Amino acid sequence: MSFDIWQQGWCQGAEKCESPNHGARPTGALIDLLVLHSISLPPGEFGNGAVQQLFTNQLDWEAHPYYQSIRGLEVSCHFFIERTGKVWQFVSCEQRAWHAGASSYRGRSNCNDDSIGIELEGLEGNNFEAAQYESLAQLCLALGQQYPIAHIAGHEHIAPGRKKDPGSGFDWALLQKNVAWPHQYFPKN
Repeated sequence: MSFDIWQQGWCQGAEKCESPNHGARPTGALIDLLVLHSISLPPGEFGNGAVQQLFTNQLDWEAHPYYQSIRGLEVSCHFFIERTGKVWQFVSCEQRAWHAGASSYRGRSNCNDDSIGIELEGLEGNNFEAAQYESLAQLCLALGQQYPIAHIAGHEHIAPGRKKDPGSGFDWALLQKNVAWPHQYFPKN
């Protein structure tokens, strides 16, 4: 899989699945932050297409009892990496995806304004697959070629106390080794 070709914020190496849940970035927004999340729907179930349905407002709220707790939620991310390593893109990186919520990091609030959200298929606190780390590293490096990325953090770092993903199962040291970015790009754990 190659993430070298981009067109208007869309990575040609990712499976495109457009989400209506996005908006314009503020004028002058500096896209310098990658935010990592974890998600599975229902929690702990993988590969069933429910995440893609959620991000495109097509989730059947009656399909599982858990969905009642998120009924009507309109969210998105820029990228979603399945357990197999397959990468989906829902929102152009030029647009503001709705992934961070109330957040603050590197002295700025509203992290949706100037970040790129990457969801990893998984359960908060659990481990992730080698294929996901490989795709994530390739994607991060490609994003670093397209945007002035200087920070990478988890949802737990930009919304502490409110969010806990990707959680203790995520191997930050492995990601740093794979991308060979300086320590200061990463959260202090």
